[in-house]
Amino acid sequence: MRFDVVTLFPELFAPFLTTGITRRAFESGQVSVKLTHLRDYAEGNYRRVDDRPFGGGPGMVMMAEPLSRCVTQLLAERADAAPVVLFSPAGQPLTHAMVTRWAASQGAVLLCGRYEGMDQRFVDAHVTEQISLGDFVLSGGEIAAMALLDAVARLQPGVLGDADSHAQDSFNLALDGLLDCPHYTRPEIWQDSAVPEVLLSGHHVRIERWRRDQRLSLTARLRPDLIQVARQSGLLSSEDETLLARL
Repeated sequence: MRFDVVTLFPELFAPFLTTGITRRAFESGQVSVKLTHLRDYAEGNYRRVDDRPFGGGPGMVMMAEPLSRCVTQLLAERADAAPVVLFSPAGQPLTHAMVTRWAASQGAVLLCGRYEGMDQRFVDAHVTEQISLGDFVLSGGEIAAMALLDAVARLQPGVLGDADSHAQDSFNLALDGLLDCPHYTRPEIWQDSAVPEVLLSGHHVRIERWRRDQRLSLTARLRPDLIQVARQSGLLSSEDETLLARL
């Protein structure tokens, strides 16, 4: 898959693409990332890409023409009908289900906005999807683009050391969309706090039941909305419901 990233700060991506376990996906080409500097598509001596907003107000707005010229060229270079994605507070919150869809896709053109945003005429003409990381505002879309690329890269075959690792992620359908359970490692006792005895028992059925109960308890306490989704989807057993009733 190929992701074309349109940004004013391509240098921000260099350490991200070459560091950590997900670099395997980028170095192998499983997830191809092409960085495009928006100013390369601007005109004039100053390569200007922004201007003051009509109607007044603070800040600057990214101009439609350089963006349109850039996206049109990138789409012409691709052999597929790639979606054009804008990272924006107005977008749909990024979820595990969305990441799974992107991980099986051919990629996209990712737009990293800056300033007060982009000229709405460009958005209306070219953007096919908008994504948000949550109800807060960033200085630009680069961090959001990295978040999507990282989440997609770790789902590619062979990227994680253990092929089953991502199956145990929070929100994964393998866990019925629940939060993951707590995890422990050596030493068995740390600062007078012991590892739960069941994890030392070697009894796999009891361990799995404990982990399931922990996932249910944690999700019910911190993200009760996920419990409702799992219940409506028929993913909770009678034993699960008994535990939740006690909680």
